[in-house]
Amino acid sequence: MSATTRRALKVSLVAALCTSAALGLSACGPTGTAGAASGKEGPFPGLTGPQIADRAIKATKSATSLTLDADITDKEGRTKTFMALDTKGECAGTITENTTGTLEILRTGGLAYLRFDEAFLRDQSEGSSPEETAAVLKTLQGRWVKADTNDPDVKDGLAMCDLDTLLSGFETGGNAARRGAETTVGGKKALTLTEKDGATTYKIYVATEGEPYLLKIDIAGGKEPGTMSFRDYGKPVPAKKPAAKDVVDLDALGGE
Repeated sequence: MSATTRRALKVSLVAALCTSAALGLSACGPTGTAGAASGKEGPFPGLTGPQIADRAIKATKSATSLTLDADITDKEGRTKTFMALDTKGECAGTITENTTGTLEILRTGGLAYLRFDEAFLRDQSEGSSPEETAAVLKTLQGRWVKADTNDPDVKDGLAMCDLDTLLSGFETGGNAARRGAETTVGGKKALTLTEKDGATTYKIYVATEGEPYLLKIDIAGGKEPGTMSFRDYGKPVPAKKPAAKDVVDLDALGGE
């Protein structure tokens, strides 16, 4: 493989990771100013909607691990994320950007790996010669690429693998959540909270048994509509280091 192709590969990989880092949870922090009546009956007796929302946010931010399943649309398009992660920086999951393919991210033991499907690789190789695109597919398709965690761009992109960082967008206080109906989410009993923030309406589902974790957030209207679900609280992240034969080291590839 030529040095030019290796350089193109590295640029594409960093660009892809930086794109994934843009997911964030900016849409997860509904805020407002109005209060809400307390519930005399049902879950969380005597607590107002804002008090329940604050309790749920605190409980969720205290979790040591969870799995996020998100489907969000913004001005850049649609992003679907499925990620198990914890407060130790372990993570394993996938990110799909629009219809351009899927990126897999794996981080364990302080090391990070990326894997791309064919559609993603072809999208990242747009503008390259047919020969370079073929070389990229031959080298990377179905294999993991070790990411240099000392690279500033890669480090920023991998911030989403840290649960504390991912949940930093959630803020307590000042919300205007109102109590709603009792329901179930993923087989777990939940209380629905509703809040409007301008053109955006949030439906927040809080677990009513055990810890008052956030179970789901539906976002309608506004600039970033979509759904986020949270589950597998406290469960180990299924991140396992790939076998050496399945890992590509771009720096070790031969060149012309």
